[in-house]
Amino acid sequence: MRLIVGLGNPGKKYEKTRHNIGFRVVDALAKKLRDTDYNLQSKLFKPQSYMNLSGPEVFKKLNYYRLAPTDLIVIYDDIDLPLGEIRVRNKGSSAGHKGVQSIIDIIGSENFTRVRVGVGRPPENVPAEKYVLQNFDTEEGKLLPKIIDDAVKVVVELVK
Repeated sequence: MRLIVGLGNPGKKYEKTRHNIGFRVVDALAKKLRDTDYNLQSKLFKPQSYMNLSGPEVFKKLNYYRLAPTDLIVIYDDIDLPLGEIRVRNKGSSAGHKGVQSIIDIIGSENFTRVRVGVGRPPENVPAEKYVLQNFDTEEGKLLPKIIDDAVKVVVELVK
């Protein structure tokens, strides 16, 4: 079994922000699983703490299901990737992502799979912390269904 975690921030205020792409992918994956007979043998999870404090909740879920860090897949936003680009890493540092760093710090391992979904770089005059908490603009929003669908396909392939 795998634990598939989408990172984001809880609440309506953050629902459509770049930082919540992980939540949106998990929601789409849940819908896909409800609408098909496919069984991923996985648990889906959206931590309800703020992004930067995701580690303790992920740790509790891993322990509850008696899973190892290698059974974990974490989906999250990445400002170092162009909008819509998706990259998978099986281990490594957080690369500055505070939600991922929280997980590494609490579970004591970098050996888990990450699905990084590109949300693009912020404009020069916008700090990264503010950029990721902004909603996607109208043009970006038109691309989101395909981006989310592509990320869902990547996760399904990882679990197969």
